[in-house]
Amino acid sequence: MLTPDSRTNAFRPDLADISLSGSVKAERYAEPEMKQCIRGVVPLYAKPDATSRQLSQIRYGEFLDVFEMREDGFAWVQNRMDRYVGYMPFKDAFSDEIADLSTRVGALTTFVYAEPDIKSSVLDVLTLGSHVRLGKHEGNFIKLASGGYVFAKHVMPANEAITPDYVFTAGRLLNVPYLWGGRTPQGIDCSGLVQLALEIAGIDGPRDSDQQREAFGKPLARPWRDVEWKRGDLVFFSGHVGIMTGTEHMIHASGHHMLVTVEPLNEAVLARGNDIEAVGKP
Repeated sequence: MLTPDSRTNAFRPDLADISLSGSVKAERYAEPEMKQCIRGVVPLYAKPDATSRQLSQIRYGEFLDVFEMREDGFAWVQNRMDRYVGYMPFKDAFSDEIADLSTRVGALTTFVYAEPDIKSSVLDVLTLGSHVRLGKHEGNFIKLASGGYVFAKHVMPANEAITPDYVFTAGRLLNVPYLWGGRTPQGIDCSGLVQLALEIAGIDGPRDSDQQREAFGKPLARPWRDVEWKRGDLVFFSGHVGIMTGTEHMIHASGHHMLVTVEPLNEAVLARGNDIEAVGKP
């Protein structure tokens, strides 16, 4: 029997999701409790330790399956959006009142103000794609159900936030700094860029580049220099992914440049020191 992928299946030797009781062994199994994140961006760690590696991030409005609330302030959770599992600090991060998903942030980032006034203190920062539950309008601002105010033009009905052109969305993120485990315009990694761009196009995408390759990629039928590259092609290297902006250039979150950049595909191949392994379209 194959062991499930621990990135997207919640199991440890001492505790596991009850839905995995037939496929993994654990000391006990738990039925998760669903909560919603009400903080702008929360890190998801490999261990219940803020100095451990960041695996991914949880955004405001995302639904979580919570398996454990620890006394050290960390919760062991699974993000329902992409099924990713890890530990997150939960202080002031959870709501038991599940909000609707009818409104989303359309700006790259938007500030949450204490009052409907740009000179008031900033309580939080929300990012592109985050779902929000809104209260009443007050001038140019709208009150959030969870507290604070956002600029009204930075949020929109969820269906209006969909931009089918995921290459365009990726382009909006040019020069965003590279961040391992990042998936927002505050900092993003290669697979986070692809995932977010696809999400804003209404396409579900896995979190990591190898998972994206499995979902969308196919091995090259010919050497990469002989491929007729098209805008929107997903380009898969070993441990890396980018998006073709045309026939010659690729946009990607580059750990070499430490930002989201566009560069000639041949230069990206040379910089990585390995060939392209697969190509795909979502």
